[in-house]
This record gives sequence, structure tokens and C-alpha cells, in this order.
Amino acid sequence: MLQAPTLMQGFRGLIYDNKTESMRTINLLQRMNIYQEVFLSILYRVLPIQKYLEPVYFYIYTLFGLQAIYVTALYVTSWLLSGTWLSGLLAAFWYVTNRIDTTRVEFTIPLRENWALPFFAIQIAAITYFLRPNLQPLSQRLTLLAIFISTFLFSLTWQFNQFMMLMQALVLFILDSLDMLPAVKVTWLYGIQLTGLLLVCILQFFNSMILGSLLISFNFSVLIARKLQKNLKTGSFLNRLGKLLLHLFVVLCLTLFLNNIIKKILNLKSDEHIFKFLKAKFGFGATRDFDANLYLCEEAFGLLPFNTFERLSDTLLFYAYIFVLSITVIAALAVAFHNLSDSTNQQSMGKVGKYTIGLKPETAYNLIHTILFGFLALSTMRMKYLWTSHMCVFASFGLCSPEIWELLLKLIHLYNPKRICIMRYSIPILILLYLCCKFWPGMMEELSELREFYDPDTVELMNWINSNTPRKAVFAGSMQLLAGVKLCTGRTLTNHPHYEDNSLRERTKAVYQIYAKRSPEDVHALLRSFGADYVILEDSICYERRHRRGCRLRDLLDVANGHMMDGPGENDPDLKLAGHPRFCEEIKRNLPPYTAYFTRVFQNKTFHVYKLSRSK
Repeated sequence: MLQAPTLMQGFRGLIYDNKTESMRTINLLQRMNIYQEVFLSILYRVLPIQKYLEPVYFYIYTLFGLQAIYVTALYVTSWLLSGTWLSGLLAAFWYVTNRIDTTRVEFTIPLRENWALPFFAIQIAAITYFLRPNLQPLSQRLTLLAIFISTFLFSLTWQFNQFMMLMQALVLFILDSLDMLPAVKVTWLYGIQLTGLLLVCILQFFNSMILGSLLISFNFSVLIARKLQKNLKTGSFLNRLGKLLLHLFVVLCLTLFLNNIIKKILNLKSDEHIFKFLKAKFGFGATRDFDANLYLCEEAFGLLPFNTFERLSDTLLFYAYIFVLSITVIAALAVAFHNLSDSTNQQSMGKVGKYTIGLKPETAYNLIHTILFGFLALSTMRMKYLWTSHMCVFASFGLCSPEIWELLLKLIHLYNPKRICIMRYSIPILILLYLCCKFWPGMMEELSELREFYDPDTVELMNWINSNTPRKAVFAGSMQLLAGVKLCTGRTLTNHPHYEDNSLRERTKAVYQIYAKRSPEDVHALLRSFGADYVILEDSICYERRHRRGCRLRDLLDVANGHMMDGPGENDPDLKLAGHPRFCEEIKRNLPPYTAYFTRVFQNKTFHVYKLSRSK
């Protein structure tokens, strides 16, 4: 956008892009969540800052500024829940001192989640305020506008938006079913989710993955089921429980039915790899699918490591979180039981009344939110950043909440208004002093450090490509490396890391045959079918040791191709010996069958670049 003569030409270049994927013209605005970069480019060209600030620093400072907004939103949410600014201060301190587990912005700046999560935090703060009872009409309308804008921006900036908002929709569904939230407000929130996502779909040129999302099917199903079961919240305990289970079954069936119909109509396969991955991850049968196994073998998509809790405990966050969570869960169970019981049973109300103290609608929402996102983080490490940031909010709110302390002191028969006041202020202050004493010197020392990127082999490769290959040359290789090739040299690629496109996934699997046991003729034919002029081989992949046997890239390819894996260990009985040696190893011997198709033009300790012959 900055290199184009005009903004309109840059915009058109994104819609009709033939410089990213070889032999294809793609719409980048449809395929990727890059509207934020488009907006920044417009801002950079309009503002009079070109003389003072390079584009890369403008980009970095914007994202760090968004992180400040993120922390502010966490501060506000905690304040709204507890009623004191001290709670917000503690949440912010916890977020910063636990930044290894709460954000990745300091070492991977342009991640989509670093753009999206600040807007998600704003949305949660707005929903927390919206769920308060007795809001003035003007306040309610302004809050709904804030929820809509933040939901829309969150959806626009991250391709995983639909899965995060599905979790949020489940939170609303659970609380609505248990009569813990006003039904009218829940309907508004369902509608905002649908409207925001459909608006993003339009801006992304009717991206089919959005239309086929489970969120859209689920929200429509819930609204339909509520119309069909109008008397869901009446009757005795067993009657209501039966209706609730039936309601759950109807919503589930409707969701799956609508989703399957939409996907068949649209012939949608963009997200099938995610469902294959989830099926295998949760034990519903092993899979040999290359894409699913690629996710399963990545540490980021594995279970949350135990040392995460050790780090969170070191700042006292985890202990405080478990303490607050335990009390609010007890209160929530009591309220849920009461709401499902016959509302005319006054004796029942009297028995549970003392346990319902402090479980306001906004508290209930944040409780179920933290529980569901906690399960998500425990099952998939990459999603911990959604949970840990909210953990800071929830723990700090509980320690500063008069309702939580009142409930606890009543349970242990030590209730006294003065004790509540002492507890809700003294404990957070003591924790803040502990955090300052223990972590402040280390943080200041880190801020004084200056570091720079150092990878001479990669720098040498990029310089060679820039100096010795045509501008229109097409490169094949691993997804991560090719992303760097595109960024540093502008060359066209056969494949890249945007894995949400089915045809690109198929391309990637075909290109990765360079690390499989295939003949030079097969590999050459596959690479030339995508227009590749050069292929880059990486020793770190060819001789990989980072993953265990069965999870190395070469093992995934062997299994997907029906070949036996290398090294000691068992193989499935139906796997066969390959008819050819491993391509990435054998090509280095410069034997005639290989030199007829590939000519080595560059090598260093890490990379080997081969030029493909144009004919046999």
C-alpha cells in the first residue's frame, strides 16, 4: 500500500494480487485479515509523519499502543466488577508481571491476535457494563454501540474470531438457560455477534469460511429454539431440567443441520482441517491426515504445560484466581439450583438465599467466560492468552469485591462489615507491594537491554536471492521460510503459512514432498506444476530432531504417503518401504538423476537452493 503510486492502485493490487502465489490471482482482502494494515497505510500517508517516523516503527508503535488499550480495558473490567479502582490496578500489574503467559506482542509483533485481543477486551468490558441492571436508555444504547464496534473490529482483525465468539455464545447460552441473565439482553448480544460477523463477511468479499462458521449456525439455532420452547423457564425442578436437556438437544441438532446445509451449498472445505485436528486431539480415532497431524505435533496446539502454573503462582495470581473461582462457583451452583427449582417454593429460596450474595449478572457472565476459556487454554496451549489475561481481571475483582468477602465470611461465621472493608483493601495492597518488590527491578533491567536479530545464514540467503535471481522468480520451500522470502525479497511463492485455504493446504503438502521419499522426476513435476523456478531445502527440516519420532515433518509425509518411518521404532503394519531414498538427503550427492532436474546455485550451513530445469 505504501509502495503503490496511489492508495487506490495499492487497494486494487490487494484485490487482484498475482505476486504472492504462483500461477494464481488471489484477493488478499478476502483471504487474509489485513484490513488493519490497509487502515494504517492510509493513516501513514495522510498524516505528516513520513519525515520523522519510518513505516516499520509506525507499525510497531501502533501495536504497542493497542496493548496499552488492552491493559486499560482489563483495568476497566475489573473496576466495573469490583467497584474499586484498586482492583483495576492489581489486574494491570498482574498482566504485566505475567506477560510471558499473557501476551506474545514483545517477540512476535504482527500476530493477528495482537490486533484482535485488545478489541476483545474492550468488548468484554462493555458487556460487563451492559449486563448491569437498571441502565438508563441512553447508557444502554451507547454500550450496545461499543459492544458492536468492538465485536466488529475483533472479527475483522483475526481469522479465529468465529471460534472465540462461539465460546462466548456458549457462555450466553448457559447463563440464559439457567436464567442468570436477562433474556432480552442475551438476544441483543446474539444479534450483535451475527451482525458483526456478517458485516466482516461482506468486507471480506463474502468469505465462505465465515458463512460456514459454527457460530452463525449456533446463534440462529438458539434463536429458533427459543421461539419453539417459549415456556422453557416454568415448572418444577425436574420439569425444568427435562426442558433444559431437550432445549440443548434441539439447539445441537439444529446447529449441525444448518451448518451441514450451508457447507454443502457453498461446497466449503476451508475449515475441515480444524475439525479433523479436533477429532484426533480428543481421541475420536487416530488420523493419517497430513494437515491434522501438522497441528497435533505442534507444541502450541498441545496441552498447556504444567510450568505455566508455576510461573502464575510465582506472582500469586494462580492462588488468588483459584480462591475467587471456588467461591463464585459455589455461589453460581446455588443460584442455578434455585433458578431451576419451583420459584413458588419459598422455603427453598430461604435456604439458598445466603449463598446468592454477590452473583450479579455481570459476575455470572465473567465466571462462565473464565471457566470455558480456561478449558480451551488447558486443551490448546496457543489459546492460553485469552484465559490468562482474563484470569488477571477475575482474580483481582474477587479480592476487591465486597460481595465475595461477604459470602466467604458468612460461610465461616465471621461476618462483619468492618472486616469486609479491611480484607478487600489490605490484601490487594499487600499483593501490589509484593509484586513491586519482587519484579520491578527485573523489569527495569529488561527495559535497559538492547537486542537485535542475529541469523547470518538467513540474512545471507535473502541477500543472495535479492542479488542473483529475477524479480519474477518463483520460490518453493517451507511455509515459514517462504513468508520471510516474500517479506525480504518480494519474490513470488508456491505456498505460505495462511493455512485456512484448502487449495493452499494441498499445495503445501505437494511442495513438502521435497522432504519425503520421492523420485527426482516426481518432485520436479510437482514443483514445476506450481511454476517453481527455485527450491530451498533446510537442513533443520531434513534432519529434524526437535520433534519426537512420528511428529517430525518427514515422518508425517511418510505416513501420509503410506511409507515406513525412519529410525528405530514401530510402524503400522500396512506401511510399506519406499521405492526411493529421501529426496532432501539424496539430492546433495549430485547424482545424475538429480542433476538432470536440479542445479545447486547457493548453499551455506543451513540452506541449499536449487534451480529447476525447465524441461527434462
